[in-house]
Amino acid sequence: MKQLSLGESGFERKTKRTRKREFLDEMNLVVPWAELVSLIAPHAPAPGAKGGRPPFAVETMLRIHFLQQWFNLSDPAMEEALYDMALFREFVGLDAGEDNLPDESTILRFRHLLEAHSRTGRRGAARSGIDWRRGLICVLARISLMA
Repeated sequence: MKQLSLGESGFERKTKRTRKREFLDEMNLVVPWAELVSLIAPHAPAPGAKGGRPPFAVETMLRIHFLQQWFNLSDPAMEEALYDMALFREFVGLDAGEDNLPDESTILRFRHLLEAHSRTGRRGAARSGIDWRRGLICVLARISLMA
């Protein structure tokens, strides 16, 4: 198990279950993370043979992408939110004390990867790759079952 940094170890004296935390906890349950990651993983960059900085985990980047959509954050705003909000770091599985956090260009490259391999793309043209509609239908079906 990964050791938590002091800032994220629960030393806060007062805590409140905010609506944002409730929402993210619910999305953790209803979004089919493993299924979506399995759709994206074949298209994601692999660690280079010559070394270099390893890419972030697909699930981490996917969670960041979802946060951007849910909270209407641009790439620079998402980078800042990861530094500012422990809740967001917790949701994506990063610890600011130990992990590198993705910068806005890393977030942008992941979004471009998703757009390049999506079946509908930005203009609705048929492409081969990730079937986002299937994943979205799974999410909506699970949410409606919980209601």
